[in-house]
Amino acid sequence: MTESGAQLFARLEARRCLKDIEKKLFPGDGGPENGEVVELYGSEGTGKTELLYHLLSRCLLPLSAGGLEVDVVFMDTDYSLDMLRLVSILDSRLNAARSSSSSSGSDEEVLGSCLSRLLVVHCSSSSQLLLTLHFLETTLTSRPRVALLLIDSISAFYWPDRCEGGTSVTKQEEKLSKCAELLGRLLRDFRITVFATCHAIRRNYSGPSSFSSSSSSSSSSSDIDRPFLCRPWQRLVAHRLLCSKETTNMAANNNREPKRRQMFTVHCTSSSSSSSSSSSKTKSYRSSSFCITDAGVEFI
Repeated sequence: MTESGAQLFARLEARRCLKDIEKKLFPGDGGPENGEVVELYGSEGTGKTELLYHLLSRCLLPLSAGGLEVDVVFMDTDYSLDMLRLVSILDSRLNAARSSSSSSGSDEEVLGSCLSRLLVVHCSSSSQLLLTLHFLETTLTSRPRVALLLIDSISAFYWPDRCEGGTSVTKQEEKLSKCAELLGRLLRDFRITVFATCHAIRRNYSGPSSFSSSSSSSSSSSDIDRPFLCRPWQRLVAHRLLCSKETTNMAANNNREPKRRQMFTVHCTSSSSSSSSSSSKTKSYRSSSFCITDAGVEFI
């Protein structure tokens, strides 16, 4: 396969590192390096989508509003992207930044500039996802400012692929394995960062004792929600965010019943290669909590 000078330049040009995309989520020095994959894992209603909008907003917002000002490709496999919600979050954060500092440009212009950095692609099957990843190389070549690829969700076609593959596990995992192989090549050649949501499907029902309180460690949480996607995908994941939901009681005035408030917890497990051996990896952990407001995710 031949490569033009423009393609070579776009491939080798340093892309924006997203290490500081959200330091409250990741252990150590910060978030993912260039060429790393982050998996947001959890059952329905655990805040994965809102957390994804929070990270997406951080990338789209201008530097003057505390954002990273990079281009993002959003692959929507669940057809669940709520643009009105995303615009509402962006607008709230732009207004907050405008009230704290004087900035030029109308609200519509700045908001439009944010949205111009977003490219949305819809996929309705694993075959379509595979083809889209094939053509993504052209997009990355023509848009060197693209630093982030979001996939919501990578597990969307798990059950259709299982049905199509019959009794052969190899056939069931064939398309996702090819997607993981293509992603690995894009990570290596273009040094982008990938965030992907994954729905919890298999759970360990070992009894009520396994479901400890919010103070449980991230390692015990991973015993409850274990990775189930194919090995090629699991090998790509460098950071795994396990999302869960809990309800807390808030004190109420005038002898009223306490209000119940939904809180969300994220247990992050990050794997990094050991300096002494590239084959061995060390793991680090961090837990954080957040609530969801009209302006998006708010960490506690």
